[in-house]
Order: sequence, then C-alpha cells, then structure tokens
Amino acid sequence: MLDIKVIRENLNWAKDKLGRRGVKPEELDELVKIDVERRDGLSRSEQLKSERNKVSKEIAETKRNKQDASDAIEKMRQVGQEIKDLDEKVKKLTEKQNYILLRLPNFPDDSDPIGPDESYNQEVRKWHEPNKFSFKPKAHWEIGTDLDILDWDRGAKVSGARFVYYKGAGALLERAVFNFFLDENTKAGYTEVIPPYLVNDESMQGTGQFPKFREDVYTIVDNDDPDKPLDLTLIPTAEVPLVNYFRDEIIHADRLPINVTALSPAFRSEAGSAGRDTRGLIRMHEFRKVEMVKICKPEDSWDELEKLTKNAEHLLQKLDLPYHVVALSTGDASFTSAKTYDLEVWMPEQDKYREISSCSNCTDFQARRAQIRYRDEDGKLHLAHTLNGSGLAVGRAVAAILENYQNEDGTVTVPDVLVPYMNGMTKIIKEKSLI
Repeated sequence: MLDIKVIRENLNWAKDKLGRRGVKPEELDELVKIDVERRDGLSRSEQLKSERNKVSKEIAETKRNKQDASDAIEKMRQVGQEIKDLDEKVKKLTEKQNYILLRLPNFPDDSDPIGPDESYNQEVRKWHEPNKFSFKPKAHWEIGTDLDILDWDRGAKVSGARFVYYKGAGALLERAVFNFFLDENTKAGYTEVIPPYLVNDESMQGTGQFPKFREDVYTIVDNDDPDKPLDLTLIPTAEVPLVNYFRDEIIHADRLPINVTALSPAFRSEAGSAGRDTRGLIRMHEFRKVEMVKICKPEDSWDELEKLTKNAEHLLQKLDLPYHVVALSTGDASFTSAKTYDLEVWMPEQDKYREISSCSNCTDFQARRAQIRYRDEDGKLHLAHTLNGSGLAVGRAVAAILENYQNEDGTVTVPDVLVPYMNGMTKIIKEKSLI
C-alpha cells in the first residue's frame, strides 16, 4: 500500500508516477480530497475532546462548590454528540481512503521502461542462443503424451481443463526439478520452509492479492452456505505465506537480509485467460513452484533484487537452458512491484521465449500493508522492503526441458545436473505403462 503522506505532499509527482501504470489523475485528486476532509474532521474531534476534558473538570469543581452546572452540562452533551458524529464521519472517510489506497499499484522505479503493455519490455541480457534442431521440434505436450509421461485426458476427466497427471518418468522429472531447485537455493543461503497452502484474507491483503485480484484465486466456501466464503484461500504462490510469516512483526536489523525459499502448489483460476495457452504446462489451474523471498533494509533492496535475479538465472544456467532477462514495462509489471525482471526460457516449438520466473522488488509496498518492520541500531522502527522471485516455476521448467532436450527419435535426454535426481536415468524413453 502507498503512503498517503507521500501522495499528499508530492501530488503531481505521484500523478506522473502512477499515470505510467494507468491510474487516472482524478483518482488521486479524489483521494487527497478525502484525506483533507478526514484530517480536518479528526483535528476538530481532537479539539472538542480536549475542550470536553477541560470543561468536565470545571463542572466537577462547580458541583463541589454546590453551584449550578446545568448549562455547562448541556453544552457538553451537545459537544459529546458532535464528537460522536465527527468520529463516525472520520471512520467512514478512513474506509473510503483505504478502499482507494488498497487498489492503487506500487510506484514504478524510474529505471522501468515506460509503456502500457509487454511490447514495451526491454531485453537486459541473453544467455546462450536458442537451440537449433535438424528436425522439426515437437511441443512438450506432444512429447509428454507420446512418451506416456503426461496424461491430459485423465486430468480433464478427473478435474477439468488445465489439469494433468504426471506418470512414471514424468513424475520423477517433476520431482527431480523441484528438489534440484530447493538444493541450489539452500546452497545460495536461503532457508527452506514448508508453508501452509491455505491462508486467511489478511494474508492475501498483506501481499496485495486482495482486494484487487479476488477473482483470480480459489476461495473456500461454507458447505452450509456456498455463497458465503470462509476466511481461507488456496495460495496462488508461496510468496503469500512466506511474506506473511513476518506480518505484524518487528525484526532486529542484524537479522536482515532474511532469505527464505519454499516449494508449494499454486492454485490460480486464470480468470481472463480464455483461449490462451489452452494446451500444455504453461498456464495451469494447479502447478508447483519454488519461490524465493527476501526481507531487507530499504538501502539494500536494489542490490538484493540483482542477487535474487542471479539466483534464478543460476538455475537455468545449470540446466543449460537458453533464456533472456527482460525489464518489465510500467504497464506489464505486477501490482505490488516497483521493478520486475522476467526470466524467459526458450521454447523451440513455439519459437519464442516464455516466462519462467519474475523477480520483483516490492519496496515497502507489501511491508506497509502487512506491517513488517525492523528496529535499527538506534532503536528506531522502519518499514522493511520485500522481494520475491520464482526459483523456478516447476511445470514450465519441465516443459522447457522436454522441448530443448528432445531427440529426433522421440526420446528426451536428461540434463546432466538432474541425472543424480533421476536415479541415474540419462534418457527418458517410452516404456510399457504399468497403469
């Protein structure tokens, strides 16, 4: 959430910054108008309370002197009603202000490419040239089906579209990938966590998913009243429980930066994605992802973003998968992010790069919502900065491996770093199905 004081004191600057993210200037004008009215009401209420306290003492003294205090009492009764009315007004104005603030995106960093969509993203660097094949490469869903390691039909039968069964070597490959990611992340200094996969509304609000993106998630409902949501949601990413681990807590400065990583399922309704990536592992309703989260001091967060991005790149380099890094434009970056680097891995059949990780610096945006603070050496409290990145999306990594390591005979070579995780298997071949 943004700081209303920053907007109030730098209104034109805020309009320019948020205008790059599609926010209309009238929204900020309305926000500041509400804030002025709210602060005026609060100031008037505090003045009246001070006056009431003073007169109450005078009334008590008058009564002790056995004098008539009825006029003063009546006046204070009216003052009390005015205070009550003002406090109710301030409460409603605060709710209106927070309603707007909770729906405003983070300020973009000055280094972000300015533009309304992904076509304005800028390539930062590239690692390896895309693979060239002597044959026409197949899509990963064809490879998985032909090898009988991915079963889309039964996934659809049991759960619906955008679900899949991993079988045999496919299940082993998925497990090998996420174990490899976790091992490399912990070697890089991240502490592994197994978080809850259901979180409450306050946690979803803390990381910015609520209230703006409620339609993108799966919320648990009351069995006795299906129209009544319970205060539990299936996580869309482990970022939510990892960041909220520190919600409403004060961290001592000497513990920063904190680095945590977790494997978790991710559940997404994919609202608004009709017709996009209807086949394959790219856009699923349920998938596994290894997440990395950092909590740090504000002055360190930009260096930490570079480290986070390098940690994610390291995984792709070890897998020897071609990729490039792009800086997202102001119109394509996530709601909570001040700056995001996307890692996009090469997909031969599509003849294009596809996102496999987003590494973001959320500055103090999430920390203000979740009240994640640290105490410096002088005992002063500050909001921390939070960062998150996929390290990596597991299903998309499997898809990239199947396509980039496919052979003309339909087999798939196992990347060298995964062979120990695959029980020594060096090549995935079609075997007689046991199920």
